[in-house]
Amino acid sequence: MSVWNKILHRLGLEARTHIKVYHGVGGAEQMEIFGHVLDRGPLPRTHYSRFFLVNTFALIRLFMVKPRKGATVELIWEGKAIRAVTETDGFFHLQWKPDVMPEAGDHTVEVTIADVEQSPVTRAVGVVIIPHRSQFGCISDIDDTFLVSHSASLFKRLHVLFTRNARTRKPFEGVVNHYRLLSDADNKGRLPRPFFYVSSSEWNLYNYIREFCLMHGLPEGVFLLSQLKPLLLLLKSGQQKHATKFTRISRILKHYPHMRFILLGDDTQEDPNIYEAITKHFPSQILAVYLRHVRNSRYAVTQEVADVIMRRGIPCCYFKHSSEAIAHSKKIGLIT
Repeated sequence: MSVWNKILHRLGLEARTHIKVYHGVGGAEQMEIFGHVLDRGPLPRTHYSRFFLVNTFALIRLFMVKPRKGATVELIWEGKAIRAVTETDGFFHLQWKPDVMPEAGDHTVEVTIADVEQSPVTRAVGVVIIPHRSQFGCISDIDDTFLVSHSASLFKRLHVLFTRNARTRKPFEGVVNHYRLLSDADNKGRLPRPFFYVSSSEWNLYNYIREFCLMHGLPEGVFLLSQLKPLLLLLKSGQQKHATKFTRISRILKHYPHMRFILLGDDTQEDPNIYEAITKHFPSQILAVYLRHVRNSRYAVTQEVADVIMRRGIPCCYFKHSSEAIAHSKKIGLIT
């Protein structure tokens, strides 16, 4: 390791070509997994502090990335090689159709970078989650849906991002209980209902968000985030890519045509309009919609959207506190 690489390592950065793999998913016929290949990226965080300067630098590290374009990645499934080439931002998406779809559950795969010298950092283990056929699944936004983020105010959003960490950020009161009830996580007699977290937050924040979810006991699930951002665009974190959210949710619904879903979001940005469009295009697959009321200036327009959804025969709960959402879920028979 060169002197420069040693310096970067001390700063918490991996300065060798390496691979990051995220949770993948299996559907009716197809399995897929995705990740990034980076020439520089943050090492996993091992120390957490309440000191704001420590948290500020820890956040900055997440955006000190150097993607590797054009790298070939592969995994072996049942003796067959599945390959993909990374995009401009280092992102890869491996998809394959097994001869026989595995049973529901977690299936481990190893993804390797095929065109660089092999080393421990050029291979990574990932998990493909195949949900069991449950009564329903859940698709949830993240910021200001369960994680207090102040998305409506750029200054407040950046303040909590820069000064706090995944273990000092807070969920809304009662939201963890609601999500655990929806996922049926505490029922040991069957697998939890599947959860998908679809957000405008960038892939830079994947480990950050997962640590928050694990810390607070939120249901395990598959994350579908927005395009990796370089350090120069840190101040625009979470402020774009709302349009692709519709596409990502649509892919989930098409992936599981046999399953109905609950949509969970908030009124700080575009969730109401995106969810209204989803109920228009996939009315038979949406079981209910939940929208958290956070932004007073959006109340009237969001209530109109909620009314449109309900006129389609789909229950829609526009709520201030999670206790209201829990009561609504019990009323329509989603939880007991």
